Formats: sequence, C-alpha cells, structure tokens
Amino acid sequence: MITPRSATVPAAAVAPPAPRRPYAAAFRALVALSALTGLVVECVHGNVFVVLSFFTIWSNVLVAVVLGWGATRAWTRRPPLPALWTGGVLLCIAAVGLVFHLVLDNPASEFNQAAEIARLGGPRAVANQLLHTVTPLGTALDFLLLTAPGALRLRHAAQWLAVPGLYLAFALVRGALLSPGSAARYTYPFVDVTVHGYAGVLLNAVVLGAAFYLLGLAIVGLDRIRPAPPSPEYRISSERARGLK
Repeated sequence: MITPRSATVPAAAVAPPAPRRPYAAAFRALVALSALTGLVVECVHGNVFVVLSFFTIWSNVLVAVVLGWGATRAWTRRPPLPALWTGGVLLCIAAVGLVFHLVLDNPASEFNQAAEIARLGGPRAVANQLLHTVTPLGTALDFLLLTAPGALRLRHAAQWLAVPGLYLAFALVRGALLSPGSAARYTYPFVDVTVHGYAGVLLNAVVLGAAFYLLGLAIVGLDRIRPAPPSPEYRISSERARGLK
C-alpha cells in the first residue's frame, strides 16, 4: 500500500496575515517624528555632547526608535514589538514628563528650574515642549488606545529600572570626570554631588527609584484593567456578512 507523502504547510499559508493598522502606524510615526524633531533642534542649538547627557534625551531617543519601529510593523502587518520594550519606553518618557512638570518646572519644588525654562525662546522653546510634553502624552495615548492589554507582567516593573539605574551611573561618572565649572557637569539638580554630596544623591536616587518602580507597577496595573482597543481583525465586513446566509 502506498501512502501519500505528507506535505508540510507553512503557518503563514494557514493563518491570515495580521491586518494593516494605518491609524496606529500614522500616530506612532507622528510621535516618533516629534521626538526626533525635538532632538535635532536641541543638538543644532546646543552642545551635542551636553545635550546627549540628559535622561530626557535618552528617553526621547528610545521613543523615536521604538515608536518608529512600531509604526513600520503596524504598516507592514507584522506583530507588535515586545511589551517589555514598549512598556519600558512608556515608563521612561512618562517619568520625563512628570519630573519636568512636577519638579523642574514647578516653582514650589526644591529642585525647580522654572526661571531657566522660562528664558527659553524660539526653536528651543518648541523643542522643550516636544520633548517634555508632546512625546510623553503621545506615548501614553499609543499605549492606552492602540495596543492590546494584558501583555505586561509584574516583573517588568523591576526590569525597567535598569535604564534609570544605568543613567544614574553615567551621570555620576560623567560629573566626576568633568572639571568644576564644566557646562551641565551634573545634568539634574538632584544628582549634583557638589551640592548634596554622594550620600544626598544616593538618597535622592532611592526616592526617585522607588517612584520609578511605583510608576511601573501603576502601568502594569493599568494594563490589566484597561479595555482592549477596537480591532479590525475581529470585525466582519458588510460584504462578508452578506455572504453568510
């Protein structure tokens, strides 16, 4: 008896490709473009090596890369990026927006720089708003409205602390290597060793690290209770509905 040779059918031939998501692609591209525009303006109007030393810049680089990549994947019908990446970017850029508006641009804060921020004008004022307001809000809206819920895990909140921890080490080493009087020797007032000493900076880092962790837990918790966005892949078009009789 001759049995037919079984053929291996690729999964792509059985499962339909993911639908193109033009609105998600367009929105993510706009957010990535906002981050990129702010980065370019800051580099053109400032010392590039100083500009690249700020956590705000690090976070907006991540936004430009991850949301730009996510826009490409949404347009080309590829699966979304891992939730660990997108959630981590959301945490970093959300922290940027919150620290800027609640701490640095707040006259009631111990670390306020409201006077310096108010003196910004022209393109740098626009870049400041793009990097500290537009990209945090855009990234949050992408998370809330354009991504499927339930992918984040509690362990992610701890894993995300690697980025601010790496930045803290960078900021302290950079400040120690630069001579006194160097431009932005310590990039933020709460990591300024000349003012607070290493013990004070460590205390500030612990407080900010705890705030980062709690914010990460809040993002994970929100991911578990938010409703799923409307998905075109589960909709039945009118043409298909007419054929089902």
